[in-house]
Amino acid sequence: MSTSVGARLTRQSGTNFYYAFRVLPEDKRRAIYALYAFCRVVDDCVDEEGGGGEEGLRRWLAELHRAYAGLPETELGRELAETVARFPIPRSAFEDVVAGCRMDLTKSRYATFADLRVYCERVASAVGLASIEIFGYDDPRTREYATELGLALQLTNILRDVGGDASRGRLYIPLEDLLRFGVAEDELLGAARDPAAPRPRGLPPLLAFEAERVRAHYAAAAQALPERDRRSMLAAEIMGAIYREVLEEWARRGYPVGGARVQLGKPRKIWIALRTIPRVRWGL
Repeated sequence: MSTSVGARLTRQSGTNFYYAFRVLPEDKRRAIYALYAFCRVVDDCVDEEGGGGEEGLRRWLAELHRAYAGLPETELGRELAETVARFPIPRSAFEDVVAGCRMDLTKSRYATFADLRVYCERVASAVGLASIEIFGYDDPRTREYATELGLALQLTNILRDVGGDASRGRLYIPLEDLLRFGVAEDELLGAARDPAAPRPRGLPPLLAFEAERVRAHYAAAAQALPERDRRSMLAAEIMGAIYREVLEEWARRGYPVGGARVQLGKPRKIWIALRTIPRVRWGL
């Protein structure tokens, strides 16, 4: 069987999710690849040079609607059409992802965490809510798990990507938090541009505070996951375990906001996945 465009885009992206997706049976794996690839291409519309911006978002939203109607025009659209015909993913989940990406075209700062949460729920929790329809679940509380885990994953990315986001003119750490810890916006952006420069006094406690907030969302996700759906959420639990380790590695390195992006090596990610499987399946 030829490799699907969804699988190809997922593998090429280098995403940590790839190792979680590998534990799924083939039909679910093909579906989650299509879901992830759609999210990837719409994110590229606003993040990549020549991505198309608003026009690109409208183009992919139109293709999404055609996929739900069974009339896709692209290879990825055909894989999406197959996915939404097989699994009960609400169209609103995809539309929320597009709406979240659109925010990156118009909004580069968030005054409060409540404002940032809206963005995170659109670009990440919506993906989680779509994903669990593919994984399969019985207890409605699993939707709360998907929402909280999506928030934790997105906030982890925000913390390790401060430098990259700053290069695009974006700052996702809430301005109310900067004010609370006495860190000026230009001081944070300066630290992101030059990791060797002296850090503002309030920056380490600010970043430690942000890390604790993310840990709280990982804990809330763990608390929300119903026991009856735990085994069905194996792929999601592997995602959470890998990203939680990314967060802790970032913390161990002293909360860097510039320089090389904190990443885990392939063997380490595989080890985390293998370690997570018996915990989820058998409670070991």
